[in-house]
Amino acid sequence: MAARIFIDGEAGTTGLEIRERLAGRTDVELVAIAPEQRKDRNAKKEILSSVEVAILCLPDDAAKETVALCDALGEAAPRILDASTAHRVAPGWVYGFPELCPGQPEAISKAARVANVGCYASSAIALLRPLIDAGLLLADHPLTINAVSGYSGGGRQMIEAYEQGVAPAFELYALGLEHKHIPEIMAYARLAQRPLFVPSVGNFRQGMLVSIPLLLETLPGRPKAADLHDAYARHYLGAAHVRLCEAPQNGKLDALALNGSDDMEVYVFANENRRQAVLVARQDNLGKGASGAAVQNLDLMLNGGEF
Repeated sequence: MAARIFIDGEAGTTGLEIRERLAGRTDVELVAIAPEQRKDRNAKKEILSSVEVAILCLPDDAAKETVALCDALGEAAPRILDASTAHRVAPGWVYGFPELCPGQPEAISKAARVANVGCYASSAIALLRPLIDAGLLLADHPLTINAVSGYSGGGRQMIEAYEQGVAPAFELYALGLEHKHIPEIMAYARLAQRPLFVPSVGNFRQGMLVSIPLLLETLPGRPKAADLHDAYARHYLGAAHVRLCEAPQNGKLDALALNGSDDMEVYVFANENRRQAVLVARQDNLGKGASGAAVQNLDLMLNGGEF
């Protein structure tokens, strides 16, 4: 029997991408609300009580309102997969990054409420958590995280500027240093010191590179680049959607190379003579960074932890 799924906010970028990924599947039945009823609480409650999983592709405040409606349904409430920022570090929610650590796929599969990852956050956590777990990086190490995304990852105003052809070729933003992904990066990478996070957007629709520079002499045990590489190899052994790749000899990475994919690539670029390294994660910010991750989490929720 097909699982009934409701995408609340299906008209937005993430909702449309999720719907496209689920279209044609026989194991799910997509349930929609009439456009004129989207703000009708009773109509939405009726739909929520009739489905197995509600996927929230909404602004944070609207996501919280839908969760409140689910709370009011009691035992009739569906399981929730929230793609907003609203619940990523909230008590009672499981973080939707299956590659985070052993046991995370099973935790997602059993959870009543799953918070889908943030795009920048998933890449930063993918780079940092394995090294912290391996003891190669201290939780209070001073870190700088640099990132570039396509305009689809920069929010409504940036998307509109890009679509209207008035966006700059390259733009730094969030220079008030309060980007909303920082709390989840700290929580799930297990950081004890707030990183300096500098995001940017390029004049392309989608694609993402997140990079973290490291001075190897400042790390515990003064590791070599090969030690970092080995930590990633162990952590992501058997992972379906995150893979360790050899750094290309030309020292270049194309931010758009994984567009249309739901995978992430992890790289270690290093100069042993200089004792410097740059960690890089590459993904499609609409794929593994958003809708692809949501479908991966949904599959875990529906299939009992198979991963």
